[in-house]
Amino acid sequence: MKKLNPNFYAVIIGTEILAGRRQDRHFDFLRQELAKKGYRLKGSFIIEDDPILMERVYRMIAQDPNSVLFSFGGIGATPDDYTRAVAAKAFGDGKLYEHPEAKKLIQKRFGQEAYPHRIQMAHLPKGAKLLYNPVNQVPGFSLQDRFFFMPGFPQMAHPMVEEALKDFPSKKLHRQTICVKASENDLMDLMRALPSSIEFSSLPRFDKDGYYDVLSIAAEDPKEVEKWMAFLKEHIQKRGFEYKEGEAC
Repeated sequence: MKKLNPNFYAVIIGTEILAGRRQDRHFDFLRQELAKKGYRLKGSFIIEDDPILMERVYRMIAQDPNSVLFSFGGIGATPDDYTRAVAAKAFGDGKLYEHPEAKKLIQKRFGQEAYPHRIQMAHLPKGAKLLYNPVNQVPGFSLQDRFFFMPGFPQMAHPMVEEALKDFPSKKLHRQTICVKASENDLMDLMRALPSSIEFSSLPRFDKDGYYDVLSIAAEDPKEVEKWMAFLKEHIQKRGFEYKEGEAC
């Protein structure tokens, strides 16, 4: 995975979030942690505790050869905790196996109260590696060193995210942004001239003074950013449009 350009995905198993009974605390945290290392999310999904839907989403993410998944929720032992079984179907052989180390951790934490229900959390997909839980030591798990499954509780899950991200090298993106007094349509051909190696965004705005477009480009190579921002500015000036550095117009 370290040799790949990872595409990060979040799946938040949250019927309660969708129903408005709880507020999501995972998306912002994961986005911020990725940004610290120069990454961003490719996609984020909040879905019901529905095993069919969960499997479809997992399989879709698995089709991306560079995908890295952070899945929150549903790894417990209650009847509506489907994540372990669904992960086994989407990423493994469809079976759950008793993980010896997970079993020891659960027994140590709960003693006889681990049986008959809590011990089910030690049944994991084949090849699972454990993620340390600082709250009650019941672990999360990972598969193939790039699919990470954590509890829904932020206090437990977020340290697991931090642990997992240690294995991904940081990268630095260099970014330049300008705000142009023009519409997106006025600048469309310039946007299309930018190479695919450049990260690009266009954010249109409109107020009483007319149309504006915030153009932002980024890349790991600062010379590439300088080159293509100079290209944009040159052609914007030739067309008679005003621009300012940064997002504020």
